[in-house]
Amino acid sequence: MEKTTQMYEGKAKKVFATDNPDYCIVSYKDDATAFNGLKKGTILGKGAINNRVTNHLMRLLEKNGVPTHLVEELNDRETLVKKVSIVPLEVIVRNIAAGSLSKRLGLPEGVKMGSTVLEYCYKNDDLGDPMVNEYHILAMGWATKEELDLIASYSFKVNQVLSDYLKEANIELIDFKLEFGKTKDGQIVLADEISPDTCRFWDSTTHEKLDKDRFRRDLGGVEDAYQEIMRRLLGENV
Repeated sequence: MEKTTQMYEGKAKKVFATDNPDYCIVSYKDDATAFNGLKKGTILGKGAINNRVTNHLMRLLEKNGVPTHLVEELNDRETLVKKVSIVPLEVIVRNIAAGSLSKRLGLPEGVKMGSTVLEYCYKNDDLGDPMVNEYHILAMGWATKEELDLIASYSFKVNQVLSDYLKEANIELIDFKLEFGKTKDGQIVLADEISPDTCRFWDSTTHEKLDKDRFRRDLGGVEDAYQEIMRRLLGENV
């Protein structure tokens, strides 16, 4: 399938049209941003790692009943995906207090939640991706009740499958962000990525951070953390 025009460029990826209107090619970049683009930098090899890790985890989720946009990994940085219209919501799944949740609720980072917490944010960079609830979503028509119920169900399933899988690699899944899209026939599928950019991964034993928090917080060893995730999950380095 041939790549044609660039449709979109975001903080971490470019999306290209193909000669088939039902498919796109996602190309992952090494650019890194934090705090809604206020902090910018580069993480060497990040694009290839995020591409490979995302596809690896999406294949696992497909096997466990979560439909995704994944079609085929083309090379280290590019993947063929189904063209979808993105539901304008970020779904945040939280198992352990960290990041903005710790700040909002005054919880020390690392406190285990009594049950898994699901949060929604409206995808809008200009507004800073504000948090919204089910009432806002239905009132604004961003998703129907049935679609939202399905998105929540898939999100909890992703959490269960990934938490169990990552435990085997001695990784604790603290929290993560998901995005969903609708295919042309109306099917809700998992889209975007699942990577150290969009998940908080901690070493289960040492609680060392193995994700983008190392970049956000100037902790150093950012490339090493991404490489470590790649090594534990795929058994190889970039």
